[in-house]
Amino acid sequence: MRVPHDRGGRTVTGDPTPHSGKGARPGPVRILIVDDHLIVRQGLRELIQQEEDLVVCGDVGDIEAARAGVTESRPDMALIDISLGKGDGMSLITEVQALCPDTRVLVLSMHSESLYALRCLRAGARGYIMKEAGWGSILGAIRTVLTGELYVSEKIRAHLLHDAAEGRAPKTDVDALSDRELSVFRLIGEGCGTGEIAAAFNVSPKTVETYRERIKGKLGLANGSELVRRAVAWVVGEHPS
Repeated sequence: MRVPHDRGGRTVTGDPTPHSGKGARPGPVRILIVDDHLIVRQGLRELIQQEEDLVVCGDVGDIEAARAGVTESRPDMALIDISLGKGDGMSLITEVQALCPDTRVLVLSMHSESLYALRCLRAGARGYIMKEAGWGSILGAIRTVLTGELYVSEKIRAHLLHDAAEGRAPKTDVDALSDRELSVFRLIGEGCGTGEIAAAFNVSPKTVETYRERIKGKLGLANGSELVRRAVAWVVGEHPS
């Protein structure tokens, strides 16, 4: 059966009536998938649709479409990747909570959980799981978050407990960056210019330049060229071919 798409290229499915919250209708849990890779969205859709109590109410590939999807569908859960082309998934987590507080966010990403998991939880996500995890683990994370609990891997849970007991200190210079500085650093490494980064965060280019200066200071970099080289090397190191 052909899955319908709207004019913006978003996949739309089913009744947009919310499942959770006041006046909720009975029925399967409704999930919105937010990922900039079509093959990932299609794969997740097929796997989720195999569960009788879960249904995909839409899948989108960028920030603007994600905002519209949350507003229109008011899903019970949003599966969100951190990297969304020239957009920032961490900022989207906060937006989703503002647009639809009943929507629970689970981050499904290729980025290092040791660097991003706690940051995403602070932003409002209810869980973080790596894409390399098997479907059984991803499904377990979905169900854990839907029960109202937080989900992180056992490795990260152990790290969080250790940090709480010992007093958390930055493990690397990149770990010392703020959430926004880290997002800017990642976008620089992915080849985005100042104007593109400004558009991604809805800020002025001058504000982005301020972030760049702060990042250079924290990483001990002398100039913009060193910043770009360091950011590219960090992105490549996170995802070696």
